[in-house]
Parts: sequence; C-alpha cells; structure tokens
Amino acid sequence: MTIRAVVKGVGHYLPERIVPNSEFEETLDTSDEWIRTRSGIERRHFAAEGETTSDLAVKAARAALDNAGLDPDDIDTVLVATSTPDLTFPSVGTMVQEKLGMTRGFGFDVQAVCAGFIFALTNANALILAGQAKRVLVIGAETFSRIMDWTDRSTCVLFGDGAGALVLEAEEAEGTSDDRGILASDLNSDGRFRDMLYVDGGVSTTGTSGKLRMQGNPLFRQAVEKLTATAEAALEKAGLNDDDVDWIVPHQANIRIIQGTAKKMGLSMDNVIVTVQDHGNTSAASIPLAMSVGVEQGKIKKGDLLVAEAIGGGLAWGAVVLRW
Repeated sequence: MTIRAVVKGVGHYLPERIVPNSEFEETLDTSDEWIRTRSGIERRHFAAEGETTSDLAVKAARAALDNAGLDPDDIDTVLVATSTPDLTFPSVGTMVQEKLGMTRGFGFDVQAVCAGFIFALTNANALILAGQAKRVLVIGAETFSRIMDWTDRSTCVLFGDGAGALVLEAEEAEGTSDDRGILASDLNSDGRFRDMLYVDGGVSTTGTSGKLRMQGNPLFRQAVEKLTATAEAALEKAGLNDDDVDWIVPHQANIRIIQGTAKKMGLSMDNVIVTVQDHGNTSAASIPLAMSVGVEQGKIKKGDLLVAEAIGGGLAWGAVVLRW
C-alpha cells in the first residue's frame, strides 16, 4: 500500500485594489509598455491599509476548504509559505488557525521566498507520508507591497499581493505514476547567490523590515537554467518525462522566464498556466494562485499531470510533480 497526498480543494484571494501599470507612470520614469515588454505584467493587486498577510491567507484558506467540502476542524495542519509575515512571531500559520476557529492541530510557516510554496508542499507531503497529519492546508500568502522601495523602478513594478491555498489529504494508492497526488519533488538552495535577491533589513541586523533588492539580469540567467533542471529532476524521480506533462504551473515572476523554461522543456505555452499579467509576482502565493485560477478557468482537470516550479531568494528553487 502506498499513501499519496492528494489535492482535495483549491482556492485563492486577491485584495480589492487593482494597480495598473499606468499608475506607476505618475511617480516613476517608466511606462506601461516598458513594464509589459520586460515582465509581461499588466496589473497587480495591493493589500489595503490594515489588511495583513494572515487576512489574505484566511480568505484563500476558506475558499479552498469550501471547494473541498471541509470544515476547519477537519484539518490537522496549517502550513503557510510566506516571506512577509504579520509579525516577527508568532507564525502566520497559528494566526490562520485562530482566525479559522480551529480548535485542534498545529500551524507553522515555511520561508523560502518565491520558492516557498514548493518547499511547503514538500513538507506537507512529508507530514502526510510520516503519518503526522491526514489533512494539511497549504497556503502561500504575501504582502510584498509592504517591502517595496517605491523609488526603484526595476523592482517595485514587478510585485503584488495575494494568497492561494490547497487542501491535501492522505489517500491509499497503487504506488505508480498514474496515482493522483504528489508523485515527486526536488528541492535546492545555494547561499552563494544571496545578493541576487534579498531584503536589506531584519531583526538581528537593522531591526527593521527593510526593502527588497534585486539583480535582475543575473537572476534571470540563473532562473531559466535552474527551473528547467529542477523540473526535469522531479519528473525523473516520478518516472515520467516532459511528454507526460499536461500543465506547467510556474512561479509567476516574469513571462520571459516562463517562456524560456517551457521552451527548454520542449513544451508549448499552451501547456503553461500563466497569470503574471494579472497578478504580478506574488512570491510564495503565485503557484497556488495560478493553480486556483487554472481550475476556475476549466483548464486543470482531475487526472492532469502538473509540474510546479519556482525560484526565489537564497537562492532557493525546486519543483513538485503532482497528478490533480
């Protein structure tokens, strides 16, 4: 008998405020065309004043629970991927627990920046396989608008706020690549590339949250190479190859990175879920957001094989192969 972590529900939440590229033209030397040409982004959502990462996470969580037909107390674990927590501590996971009214189980956070949801899925899968949890609510949630330098046109136009969530549940399976659920994962990091993407503040350095800093061109070159390699590695672990893939669900950072990765894998953009134009880069929230939108649009269906991959600060990168 093999146990698989199977997706039972999916949901997302986006803040009400929509910020088109044209809004940045008022304060920066930039244009809608410049932003779209270099990133594929047309608009993004920003959280309202007083609206926190845990608020976004809870709304996405409730949508996923409704989609799964479950109540909060049916969940054993709340696992939140975020780099923009409400507070230094406690974790957003425990805040979501409280706001959902959960009276059992446990919650915690995973921090791997834009790769956070991949790391969180892998940890959730491990908890299920180890028998520590039967059902795990896995959330990616970010309020990156709170760590932007609004004078830096190379970064502040790229990011947005949002949250996405999946409900994973343990199910018995045959132990083959035809099983539903998480089939394989591949995780990596290399601290030598830290300066390519980081925040220039923190508790034990400046005592402030700091602002995001990025070396765009070097990061772009690393991203396509590493995303392709990790996706291929995860597929190989699952005993599958590129031809078996129905959908790539990439981290939504930049349309050129997404296109470059698909090309290297020999897959058409028709096989890629793309939401970057509407959401911008929502870091750890981007993959579950894209999954939820893909289901909502009728693209992702039960039995489809998905490869989700992401790279973020650290550098940290990885991929998950799952059958919906």
